[in-house]
Amino acid sequence: MVYRLLIAAALVILSGTSASAQTLTLQKLADYSLPGDTSRYDYLSFDPTSNRMYIAHLGQGVIHVFDTQAKKLVGTVEGVAGVHGVLAVPELALVYATATNDNTVKVIDPQSLSVIATIPGGNYPDGIAYAPSVGKLYVSDERGGTDTVIDTATNEVVATIALGGEAGNTAFDPASGQIYVAVQTQNQLVVIDPASDAVVALLDTPGCISPHGLVIDAEHRLAFVGCQGNARVAVVDLDSTRVVSMQSVGRTPDVLVYEPEHRMLYVAAEDGIVSLFTEDFLERGVLRLVTNPNAGPIAHSIGLDTTTRHVYIPTTNILGAPVLREFSLQGLPEPDD
Repeated sequence: MVYRLLIAAALVILSGTSASAQTLTLQKLADYSLPGDTSRYDYLSFDPTSNRMYIAHLGQGVIHVFDTQAKKLVGTVEGVAGVHGVLAVPELALVYATATNDNTVKVIDPQSLSVIATIPGGNYPDGIAYAPSVGKLYVSDERGGTDTVIDTATNEVVATIALGGEAGNTAFDPASGQIYVAVQTQNQLVVIDPASDAVVALLDTPGCISPHGLVIDAEHRLAFVGCQGNARVAVVDLDSTRVVSMQSVGRTPDVLVYEPEHRMLYVAAEDGIVSLFTEDFLERGVLRLVTNPNAGPIAHSIGLDTTTRHVYIPTTNILGAPVLREFSLQGLPEPDD
């Protein structure tokens, strides 16, 4: 497509210059007030069928629901104490969330915005991934060092997979059909086969201390890993199973999102720095820094609206109140119709 060629040409030119910051920028579009106090937020999940962004407000034990098209809050899910992970699954017409205060996974009806089922989640459940091929959820049990496997048809735990260390985020790779888990105390990615719920590979991440955040570029067979212990993002080639490049990011990187249309990676960190990279179109597995603004206090979480490619970042304290910030990447041509 024409826009891909234009981007590639622009990035080839910019890779050897300092002009990238002048050409591509992450522009704040708006701030939206969020209800409640200025306590900690965590994961976000977007449902493109309803234009809803689900925002985990960990400190208050609720999930705020923001309509990205109408640009307004449309409701709040109560009763999710200590909520960390949240995942909208449009094909099931359900939302799932991890509630660490009672170590459970909550099943949420997006119509009524209420909890309709509660499932055991291990010891400190965190990230969530869904494997559509088998209809199962995979939940990072951080302190228990396992992934909890839940059958979405029955809402029952069907397996507990030992990982050998504390679990960071869990991600589904649609290309291979496998589940990947960042195991932060072992500096590894653990690969799980959902058909057997068995560990089929252990991938070391040399140079990446305490891998936690994880997102996958399925088309190009790359995994991006946030290294909390040394403020890096590592690129793992899933074909060769090795780390092929590393970049510096903000202090204590947490949530990563990947935008495949322009091959953009966002890394949100605890110090408020959001690092935006593009994949090098000519050198596989290499990231080029586009910009790294400070998005606000403790802006460690980020959600991607896959229809507009805008990103949303909750910040805990702007003039004494929580705020949801909307950003867009400026300077890239729009895709052809």
